[in-house]
Amino acid sequence: MEAIITNTGSMKNVRRLLPLSLLAGLLTASLWLGQAAKNEEAAKVYKVLLIDGQNNHKWKVTTPVLEHALESSGCFEVDVSTSPEQKATEGWDEWRPAFSEYDAVLSNYNGELWPDPVREAFEAYVKGGGAFVVVHAADNSFPEWREYNEMIGLGGWGRRTERHGPYVYYKDGELVRDASAGRGGSHGKQWEFPVEIVDPEHPITKGMPKTWKHTKDELYSQLRGPAKNMKILATSPSKATKRDEPMMMVLEYGKGRVFHTPMGHADYSMQCAGFYTTLQRGTEWAITGGVTIPIPDAFPQAEEVSPVVIP
Repeated sequence: MEAIITNTGSMKNVRRLLPLSLLAGLLTASLWLGQAAKNEEAAKVYKVLLIDGQNNHKWKVTTPVLEHALESSGCFEVDVSTSPEQKATEGWDEWRPAFSEYDAVLSNYNGELWPDPVREAFEAYVKGGGAFVVVHAADNSFPEWREYNEMIGLGGWGRRTERHGPYVYYKDGELVRDASAGRGGSHGKQWEFPVEIVDPEHPITKGMPKTWKHTKDELYSQLRGPAKNMKILATSPSKATKRDEPMMMVLEYGKGRVFHTPMGHADYSMQCAGFYTTLQRGTEWAITGGVTIPIPDAFPQAEEVSPVVIP
């Protein structure tokens, strides 16, 4: 009897332990699957379509830098769609970028208005949830295209005035939307200017130094536009206006997300660890709404630029 009682007790222990073993196994499997999903997400490479072909800047020089800036992160694969040349009489009927096949579109374009079918496809792409990234002179484009100006928030030149929207800037730490009459778009001489983070909690800027020095570039000022559904992440102090001008912005357009930076005048302006990092993180955010790309140790600090050398 004693042996039977002992065996019965052992069986009770087994029956008591069995659910715990199953629970532990299920928990381990769940953790493994969760980690596998994270690894798969981290390893995902996003497809980006870069648009160029016309610009009042040297797009043939800057497009390769933008490609390197994204692809060097290991998170992006870039294809380039080059429009017909300015005043070209042929090619526009055939130029139909396949926006919907890409996770994001990056514009290095400033030129003639796109054909109606291209504009309609692009509006549908972003409004339907596509990601759009705007660099420097791309915000000079299309003053007459209302939906494009809604996407980018602020723009300059192209005879932009108060009719296109308010002049948006910071003064004494306060956001100002100035609707008074005036031109849209200006800049002084190129210089190494500080970038001041005004939203340190946004996924793109989280963890960045409060102030960091950008390489030699044009500091855009007096940008105007609808500025709807727009959040300013960083500013830079203009010597010309004595105001803090928007230097990184994020916007929502329909279901889509837009990252806009006025930085990036030339190849040497783009070859900055700060520009590289913000472009990478801004593009990822526009695609996913979050950021996993880390801020590198080589990121610039308040008093020192950090140039990128392309092999």
